[in-house]
Amino acid sequence: MICTSIQNKTLSEITSVLSNPDVEMAEIRLDLCPALSAHDIETLFSKARIPLLATCRISPDITESEATHKLESAIKSGAAFADVEIEASAEMATHISKVCKDNHCRFIRSVHFFNGTPSVDILQEYVLKCKRGYADIIKIVTYAGNADDVKTVQKLYTPSLTGTLIAFCMGEAGKQSRMDALRYGAPFTYAALSEKEATAAGQWIASNMYSALYGGNHQQYSFNNKNIELPSSKSIAQRAIIAAMLSNGESVLTNYYPCEDSESAIALIRNLGAEVSISGSTLIINGGLSNTTNSVFVGESGFLTRLITPILSLSGRQITVNGEKTLVGRPLKGIIETMDSFGVEIDKDSVPFTIKGKLSSGGKTVSGKYGSQIISGLLAALPLLKQPSSLTISNPKSVPYLFMTIDVLKEFGIKINHSFNDGNLTVNIDGRQTYKPANLKLEADWSSAAPMLVAGAIFTGITLKGLNLDSVQADKQIIDILQDAGVSINISDTEITVSKSPLHSFKADLNNAPDLFPVASVLAAFSEGKSEIDGLGRLSGKESDRAKAITEMLAKLGVKCSQNGDTLVVQGHSLSYRHANTDMLNAGSYTSSNDHRMVMALKIAELGASGKIEIDNTECVAKSFPKFNFYF
Repeated sequence: MICTSIQNKTLSEITSVLSNPDVEMAEIRLDLCPALSAHDIETLFSKARIPLLATCRISPDITESEATHKLESAIKSGAAFADVEIEASAEMATHISKVCKDNHCRFIRSVHFFNGTPSVDILQEYVLKCKRGYADIIKIVTYAGNADDVKTVQKLYTPSLTGTLIAFCMGEAGKQSRMDALRYGAPFTYAALSEKEATAAGQWIASNMYSALYGGNHQQYSFNNKNIELPSSKSIAQRAIIAAMLSNGESVLTNYYPCEDSESAIALIRNLGAEVSISGSTLIINGGLSNTTNSVFVGESGFLTRLITPILSLSGRQITVNGEKTLVGRPLKGIIETMDSFGVEIDKDSVPFTIKGKLSSGGKTVSGKYGSQIISGLLAALPLLKQPSSLTISNPKSVPYLFMTIDVLKEFGIKINHSFNDGNLTVNIDGRQTYKPANLKLEADWSSAAPMLVAGAIFTGITLKGLNLDSVQADKQIIDILQDAGVSINISDTEITVSKSPLHSFKADLNNAPDLFPVASVLAAFSEGKSEIDGLGRLSGKESDRAKAITEMLAKLGVKCSQNGDTLVVQGHSLSYRHANTDMLNAGSYTSSNDHRMVMALKIAELGASGKIEIDNTECVAKSFPKFNFYF
């Protein structure tokens, strides 16, 4: 990315500069903006739509104490980066580095040689000194009198410093080195706002550098990042729809957003005896559970299949479960073994299948290695038995989804106690419980928000409204992943703003949030360095064999990746690196594997591709987010 240095301006003047769409990142020279008051600094850094770097050089006019105070204020207000020169005291560096760590701000140690370029050995000594000085990013700048000086500085770029070193030269001989820094993997480089405000010979004007790097249009295919209407969580909606069916009376679910999986749940409960009416975004459900149905249809929803199976087995009758599209024949791992523990026979582990036998209570131990979905069904069904049940879940996976089930059932009057012991999750459920009608507002969907936030972080920035940061939805983990990748995020009570940011490699464990895997892999493709994403083993039972689909997608896109046990390792490069090296992702024809999550990942990838990405089936996004394609 290009960091535009700003100096000698008031708050209103800086705000005006930051509103320019060509300014994608800015350094605020707090030492050279004397008009900024303490309140101005707080306002500026807390409301910026782009990543801001706070710099405050110590000088005869700025004491170390004053510089420390200004930097600390900027960091606590939302600065994405803070720069402390190598000449600053160890006390100042230690203090500012701690403030940075506590506030998701990356700490830069900078070294400047204004009168020439020392030997590479001396420069490497300063690199080590910066490392010892707690630096997340090392900035080395020298004055170049000739091309050999530039080559000396560029020798500092090594694989171990990829994404953490910014090294270039001042002077006319060093002008190209400022752009070449991006080509070597620097997270960003610096430019001046105008010729008048250039601080050294050879400094690019930001608008010229922007045109040179991006060719005047860094997005060949646009992303409509404004006024996005997120769907409500289908995970919560499906749970609430089934709970409403089990209630005796009228339940009202507001903020309903129709998608194929939720519509399948509505069709299912109608078939089972519930009455449903829809008014705008409000569902009104009068509960009812038929004891005469011999077959049900679950659409393409694997979750709905697993959720309803234990409930259907309450009657003890033989019932056939049918589905469609990718669900037919898809392995439902663990469903036979789990239901067998409760006295219920499932004739095969894929749709269509037949349920025989009546659900029993008591103390049971089941494996959680196949996920939470069939266990969620048990949590919904067991309270309706006469006797209490105790369920011990070994090796629990997707635990947030179990908590989601417990929370939704609580809204309908069902009490479930749980505790952890030696890595196992134990659930105690009283029998003879009764579902009670509820009024429930459905949360916005973090699974649908994730691809939007990732696209914003890589390409445009984005603001989303209506997300619940206290949600138990597992895919809320995308916020942690983005922060670990260096994304600048501003969170308020009503909205979340993600800025286009210099991205670096990250590590993520997605065993509890497998739906994030496709978009996280694309994020890794645009994050400088080697990212590691755990949880591949959780992906084989999705709409596609997602582990295979993701690795094949990345390979075709030209992204180096490998599998290390349960971990996907992705060698990524930043968007700036890709533009500087003409190394965009590969265009061409791709398969979605009829998987809505893969379509979302490919649509994001297309924004950074060399041309159009043709996807064989984009309509499958209707499974969770029917309006998704409208935004891409």
